[in-house]
Amino acid sequence: MPGADVPQEQKAGWASFIKSLASMTGDLSSMTAPPFILSPTSLTEFPAYWCEHPDHFAEISEGKDDKERMERVLKWFIGTLSAQYTTRNEKMGSEKKPLNPVLGELFYGIWPDSGRGETRLIVEQVSHHPPITAYYIENKQAGVRLQGHSGQKTSFTGTAINVKQSGHAVLTVQPKNGQKEEKYLITLPKLRIEGIVWGSPYIELTDTNAIQSSTGLTAQIDYKGKGYFTGKSHSFKAVISNASGKSVQNYEGVWTGKSHIGGSKGPLFLDTTGPKEEVTVRDVTEQTEWESRKLWVNVAKGIRTGNYDEAGKDKNRIENEQRQRRKDETAANTTWEHLHFSHVDSDSDYQFLSALLHDKLTPPHEDAYVIKPETLNVVGRPN
Repeated sequence: MPGADVPQEQKAGWASFIKSLASMTGDLSSMTAPPFILSPTSLTEFPAYWCEHPDHFAEISEGKDDKERMERVLKWFIGTLSAQYTTRNEKMGSEKKPLNPVLGELFYGIWPDSGRGETRLIVEQVSHHPPITAYYIENKQAGVRLQGHSGQKTSFTGTAINVKQSGHAVLTVQPKNGQKEEKYLITLPKLRIEGIVWGSPYIELTDTNAIQSSTGLTAQIDYKGKGYFTGKSHSFKAVISNASGKSVQNYEGVWTGKSHIGGSKGPLFLDTTGPKEEVTVRDVTEQTEWESRKLWVNVAKGIRTGNYDEAGKDKNRIENEQRQRRKDETAANTTWEHLHFSHVDSDSDYQFLSALLHDKLTPPHEDAYVIKPETLNVVGRPN
């Protein structure tokens, strides 16, 4: 029965939402979702999920050769997926729609040093239409840093929402054994949000994404849902190949649990069910007005307490302020300036690595957002 898992007082709004979805063509990102399906977290916080296993991130540079480092990159990457795509299910019962960030929204965090070095995170919303989030994560002591950007294009296909992620990330690694610096291009997987009609959304990853190393090694990850491979949800198979395309090693399992080397009966590769280390963020009272948790504090409180009227009012206030800001900029013939990132039309790292990837679906050029080094220690935007 459609809407079976929707709270009784929200059923009318949910029915209207589903009807709107069914008649919508093109991108869905501007649609207003019913309050009970909103997450109290802005999309600006999502890059933190890249590093909820900071030990895996730091250990990449300790690999003894390029193959072991690529395997560590793959292990770290697979370890990020559960946090990125199923955390809301674990905490809130079903997948929730994150809050749409405002242009210029900021998010900062750290994973404290526990013998591996401190890991720092800087995130900035660099575009609102279309929504694009830029991020920078670095552990200087480990010699590992990640820089990237992501956006989403969404469409509805009758029973599910399909999400095509745009953008890419580049991981830079300085090996601890003194070997040459390596770069890894990470393309982003596609998502399918199932369970929409029932009011209990959950995410499956679909199709393929890749990790391409400057050493010539490539990791290809193929995703399948229930009924494929092992018959389990969230299944994947991955293979590392050398520059000539010959398979070096393969892996399979579920990205929300255990995976194995060489096949389902092989040695354990990764178990993602262990504890995650959430990012450490300053208290909201110490944050500046553009920082995500400060900006959305009343909206988040309303969602968490079920006071959707309070959440809706403050959400509307924020969105109206942003619309007025854009109108003022147009009238003054000025444009918004990014604080931490510079936009480049063509990313040279992407060009070099995507050429090695030999993937016909990967465009030869892609823009990027590059960190401004002089802003690494800047926190907050001047009023």
